[in-house]
Amino acid sequence: MSLLNVHKLSNMKANSQKISAITAYDYSFAKIANDAEIDIILVGDSGAMVMFGYETTSPATMEEMLLMSKAVSRGASDSLLVGDMPFMSYHASVDDAIRNAGRFIKEGGMQAVKIEGGRHVAKTIRAITKAGIPTMGHIGLQPQMAQSWDGYRVHGSNYSSAKQLIEDAHELEQAGAFCIVLEMITEEVSQIISESLSIPTIGIGSGRYCDGQIIVLHDLLNLNDSLNPKFVKQYADLKTQTQNALGDYKDDINSNKFPTSKHSWSMESSELKRLQKYLGLIKK
Repeated sequence: MSLLNVHKLSNMKANSQKISAITAYDYSFAKIANDAEIDIILVGDSGAMVMFGYETTSPATMEEMLLMSKAVSRGASDSLLVGDMPFMSYHASVDDAIRNAGRFIKEGGMQAVKIEGGRHVAKTIRAITKAGIPTMGHIGLQPQMAQSWDGYRVHGSNYSSAKQLIEDAHELEQAGAFCIVLEMITEEVSQIISESLSIPTIGIGSGRYCDGQIIVLHDLLNLNDSLNPKFVKQYADLKTQTQNALGDYKDDINSNKFPTSKHSWSMESSELKRLQKYLGLIKK
């Protein structure tokens, strides 16, 4: 797989080629995702929950996001890398937004950033894009705000909600967004948005008709048992497999089955004899 960029992503939509995206937060999983030829790796602020143990994404700081971004950028050489702008990193002013977006590129090794919000962040997306930083939008459920405002609910269930989402999507496209994440939006509305935009849409819990799909890595692998969203398909149960492996490891230690001679190194017999002779002299 050759290095993916924003232009190639646009061509994928034009050619009706589906886009794969996943979150990653460290070197090892980023390398695995890259080697699996995943198109987009998002260093999501969901890392606040699955990596740092926060209850929501809101506490994530720029420093924490940059720490994860640096690790991911070392592991992935071909996937398009997107840094998730954390809560309050782009809200205070446009200047703050540009500065923090720039840090994702210069310090974090990302190629683009993502911002949550509808038309109210269009000005910010326009400014960041004009500064030369590709920016991904994110509408529908916005986890940074959900707990404080309207909770984790499906969007686009009625006329007024659907109309606002469609208008928001078009405003973000006009502002220069190269792609938009659609989260927990009804399938009908996400289809309308996807078919009416020239830029790709990436769905998470938004049905079959988006141009691509993204899932939190830890949900896909069942490494995050605190949440079980309806829209997640688990492709492996690494939590159970890892627990079983660790249990076997502990049992082998307790029963002296690990380590064995094949896991150890031995001295040359002549050197061992010299050592034994030395120890004998010491004991005398």
